[in-house]
Amino acid sequence: MASSKVVTILLVEDDEIDVKALRWAFDKLKIANPLVVAGDGEEAWEMLKDLPRPYLIITDINMPRMNGIELLRKIRESEQYRDSIVFVLTTSNDEQDKIDAYNLNVAGYMLKTDMGTSFQRAIALIDNYWKVVEFPGQD
Repeated sequence: MASSKVVTILLVEDDEIDVKALRWAFDKLKIANPLVVAGDGEEAWEMLKDLPRPYLIITDINMPRMNGIELLRKIRESEQYRDSIVFVLTTSNDEQDKIDAYNLNVAGYMLKTDMGTSFQRAIALIDNYWKVVEFPGQD
């Protein structure tokens, strides 16, 4: 049985409209988990050191400074963070982005196809994921 520990969500997203849509999806699904937002991969990387475990990362791919694939590479190369659970939620339907993301062990690659339904389905999937799956470092 999965732990009832609170899972913090780190959302890495540079588009403020998408952030609002994801917050709406969290509210609509009555998800009360703490949600921390980083505007790009560099900001997310800096925030990781202060993020309580267990946590889960949802990242976009196309962002300024450090994109989602670069962030994933940095996470997987890090002894401290390589076990992080990461989902990609992006507009990129590029096959190479999908290959790169799965080669970097993402838990899922989801497309933002519309502001309402796809966000709600993606967040519902992630909500069920952390309710069922055991996270590293849990007692």
